[in-house]
Amino acid sequence: MNDKLRPLLIVEDDPALQKQIRWAFDQYETLTADDRESALAQVRRYAPPVVTMDLGLPPDPDSPSEGFKLLEQILVGAPNTKVIVLTGQNDRAHALKAVELGAYDFFAKPFEPDLLGLTIARAYRLYDLQQENLRLQLMRQPDALDGVLTRDPEMLRICRTIEKVAGIAATVMLLGESGTGKELLARGLHALSPRSAERFIAINCAAIPENLLESELFGYEKGAFTGATKTTPGKIEVADRGTLMLDEIGDLPLSLQGKLLRFLQERVIERLGGRREIPVDVRIVCATHRDLRTLISEGRFREDLYYRLAEIVVTIPPLRTRQGDAALLAHAFTRRFAGEYNRGSIVLREDALNAIDAHSWPGNIRELENCVKRAVIMAESNQISAADLGLQVDEDAVEGLQLRQVRDEAERRAIIAVLGRVNGNVAKAADILGISRPTLYDLMHRFGLK
Repeated sequence: MNDKLRPLLIVEDDPALQKQIRWAFDQYETLTADDRESALAQVRRYAPPVVTMDLGLPPDPDSPSEGFKLLEQILVGAPNTKVIVLTGQNDRAHALKAVELGAYDFFAKPFEPDLLGLTIARAYRLYDLQQENLRLQLMRQPDALDGVLTRDPEMLRICRTIEKVAGIAATVMLLGESGTGKELLARGLHALSPRSAERFIAINCAAIPENLLESELFGYEKGAFTGATKTTPGKIEVADRGTLMLDEIGDLPLSLQGKLLRFLQERVIERLGGRREIPVDVRIVCATHRDLRTLISEGRFREDLYYRLAEIVVTIPPLRTRQGDAALLAHAFTRRFAGEYNRGSIVLREDALNAIDAHSWPGNIRELENCVKRAVIMAESNQISAADLGLQVDEDAVEGLQLRQVRDEAERRAIIAVLGRVNGNVAKAADILGISRPTLYDLMHRFGLK
C-alpha cells in the first residue's frame, strides 16, 4: 500500500460502479471488497478510517440484511471507522436504519462525486479529531505499556504494533520463548482496547490436566460429573465482554481444539452437561513458545484453528538479541527489589553489568529478574558483583566493548573492503572513504595494510 495515501475501503459488488468510485477518489489508496467476508478482511488488515458500502451484497444483493450485518461487525471491530452507506433512490428507510445503527452518513445512487467527496473528506476530518482526542486522553493516563522497558528497535516496533491492533477486534497470537513478556504485552493490549473496563482472564493450557481443562474453559452444569455440586461458568464465559488470554496454546489437547474452533466460529459455548448455547463476546489473545507450524505438520495442532487464532501474529525477540535491554532491565529490577527488601541504594558494579551483557539468558527476562532478586537479597554490600549474580565475566566480551577497539576494527574492515573494490587504487579509495590520501596512508600503516 502507498504510505502517502490514506486508505478508503469501497464495498461494492457491481464491478462497474466499483471502478467508477475508485476513479473518482484516486487521491486515496482505494481498497475494494465485493462481499461481507472480504470487507471484514480488509478492515482487519488495513483499518481504513472511512468505508463506503452498498447495503445489497452477495449472497442476497436484493436484500439489505447482509449490508446491515457488515455495518454492525465493522462498528463492533473498529468503532471509530466512518461508514458511508450508498443506497438506491427508493431505499431511504434502509439508509435511515443504517444511520441508526451507527453509519456516519448515506448517499443515494447514482451519486455526484463532488458531493460524496465532501462527505468523505468530512469523515476523515472527524476521524482525525477523534484520534487526536484519544491521543490526548492517553497522554493524561499512565501508558498501558509502561511495564515494557526497552531501547531495542524491534521491541519498540512491537509496542507500536500492539498499540495499533488494540482497537481492532482481531485475534492476536503472541509468539516467543518463555519469559519474553508475552503476558505483559497481552495485558497492555487489553488495557489499550475498548474492552479495558472489563475483565482480563488468563489461563495456562499447559498447567491444567486435560481432564480438567475442558471444564475450566467452558464451565459445567450441576450434576455434570461426580463432584459438580453447582453450576460453574468457565473462563471463556467469565471473560465475557473482556479479553481471554490462552497461554501456551500449543499445548492445548487435540480433543479440545475442535471445541475451541467451534467457539471461535460461532461465538457460543455449551457448558459440560448442558444443552443451552450461551453467546459470549470475548476477545481472544493466545501465546506460545512452540513452533505451531511444526505441530501442524506432526498432526498435533489443527491447521484451521491456527488460521483462526493467527489473524494478527506478533513475534517477540528473545532477550539475548535485544541490544542493551539486559542491562536496562537489570537496573530497573535492582531498584525495585532494593525498595521491596529495604536494601537502600544498592547498585550494580561494572563487572556485574559486563557479565549481564555477556550472558545469553536462555530463560529471558524471567531468568534475569530472578537472578537480580537473589543478588539483591544475598549481596553483602551495597554493590552487586558478578559473583553475587552467579555469572562469569567474559573478558573477551568486555574488551569488545571498548570504543577505540570497536572503531579501529570498523575502520580496518572499511579500508580493506574499499581497497578491494578499487583494485588497490589509493586515490579512488580515499575519495570513496571521504578522507585525504595522506590520512589513508597513515591508517594503512597503522593497520599493517599494503
